[in-house]
Amino acid sequence: MTAAAPEGARTADKNYNLLAVVQASLHYAWQMETYANDAERDGDAELAKWFRKIQHNNEKAAEQGKQLMASRLLNESS
Repeated sequence: MTAAAPEGARTADKNYNLLAVVQASLHYAWQMETYANDAERDGDAELAKWFRKIQHNNEKAAEQGKQLMASRLLNESS
């Protein structure tokens, strides 16, 4: 049995890192939705628009990462 990595330890696995970035991008996209809604509720359309722009960029990054991971997994299994 191997010991668990210490809290905050980095993993040198490129696929793990790719998945971590996809997860972070999706998380930030979800957060930006909340922030944009808060800004809209407070009547700040400019800030809401900015949060939605960031949300879109994170969704795009997550989608690109998912496609990259799918491609890599297919190539590794061949």
